[in-house]
Amino acid sequence: MIKVLVVDDSAFVRRTLVGIIEKDKDIQVVATASNGEEAVAKAKQYDPDVITMDVEMPKMNGLQALEHIMKEHPCPVIMVSTLTSEGADVTLRALDLGALDFMPKLNAGSASDMQHLESELNPKLKALARRKAFMRLKFRNTTGTATAAGTATVRPAPKGGAGPFDLVAIGVSTGGPPAVQKVLSALPGNFPAPILIAQHMPAAFTGPFAVRLDGLCELSVKEAEPVERVKAGHVYICPGGKHLRLENRGGVLTAVVTEEPKTALYKPSANVLMETVGLALGRRALGVTLTGMGNDGLEGTKVLKAKGGWAIAQNEASCVVYGMPKAVVDANLADEIVDINDMAATILAHFAGRV
Repeated sequence: MIKVLVVDDSAFVRRTLVGIIEKDKDIQVVATASNGEEAVAKAKQYDPDVITMDVEMPKMNGLQALEHIMKEHPCPVIMVSTLTSEGADVTLRALDLGALDFMPKLNAGSASDMQHLESELNPKLKALARRKAFMRLKFRNTTGTATAAGTATVRPAPKGGAGPFDLVAIGVSTGGPPAVQKVLSALPGNFPAPILIAQHMPAAFTGPFAVRLDGLCELSVKEAEPVERVKAGHVYICPGGKHLRLENRGGVLTAVVTEEPKTALYKPSANVLMETVGLALGRRALGVTLTGMGNDGLEGTKVLKAKGGWAIAQNEASCVVYGMPKAVVDANLADEIVDINDMAATILAHFAGRV
């Protein structure tokens, strides 16, 4: 039985979340809290496997409560965020502090919000609950700061390989922002290729995410424009709610933001990115699949590999959720399986002599 602590200052939201969560016989809400102080106390008392944490609350807000929990009783936390730029900034800070994921703030009376929560929340709770032991190891009680997971490359790169590469494509979802930050911040500003990223995120979040990364990295990071020529040393984040395609227009590599396919389950879709990168570049395409739920990116990676491209997948030990990389690995598409702490070095190794 997965034990959940629900934290929100709204009695309506607490009741709604409890009702949704307890529809699953494998999940139990062991307690609720209406402010951060209660959340910290009940995290110690009930030892939950996962916490859903509101941000704006009386007495102690969600970020303050998160810091205390990560220092005193670390466990997986999902932040409840407003879909605004301000909400994005707070959420990104929460992810830096140790929260593993976020979900949109419930809009009272919104049928679409309810439908989204009912389809997304319980699978996330189950996936993140598996990381409880990892959280105990990852955080030191005295500092509350993250420590490195053990590094390991499970499958070494075959000799020879593909390339040389002209571009790196990254597909990522749950647990992605800290993973992407770790990779990009370790790459030099003169990295000799563009990097395109499809991160599952709401539209209000991708712009602030790009701005945040730009301030932390030597690389130039931006939210992708509707149509633009991509440049070496630059990173292009796909806007939330849309897709990012790569086109080879007469030898000019061009990023195109599009709403098609509108029927895609995820927007941005890693499948769209990986497929178009493979079609545009063939063996000169390097695709990287990082932490995330589900299997988005699998079909696109099949195309990339069929065209001669190279595929790297994050290893299970360092993933928040081993879903997207696992799909690539299980399909025998991964040329390398790499710990997130080794990912930047692995990517750089494929550009040896060009940096």
